[in-house]
Amino acid sequence: MKTAMITFYTKENCPLCDKAKLIIEELANEFSITIEEKDIYKDDQLLELYQVMIPVISLNGEELAYGLIDYQDVRNQLIEKMG
Repeated sequence: MKTAMITFYTKENCPLCDKAKLIIEELANEFSITIEEKDIYKDDQLLELYQVMIPVISLNGEELAYGLIDYQDVRNQLIEKMG
């Protein structure tokens, strides 16, 4: 299985972000993925793009999920996209 990059767009004081982080950390144990975490409040472009969508999970630049993150949904997408 090839290694992939998950970018996790987040912000402080965000309960949905905390839940999503646990999900992607669990998936990282199963799949060959690297996680890069980005706080949208540290980048004006990211803030403008993702302000109302947080948290956002993207795989190699393609958005997989945002908002209320579902473990099984993200897992199924990883299986489909990573083979």
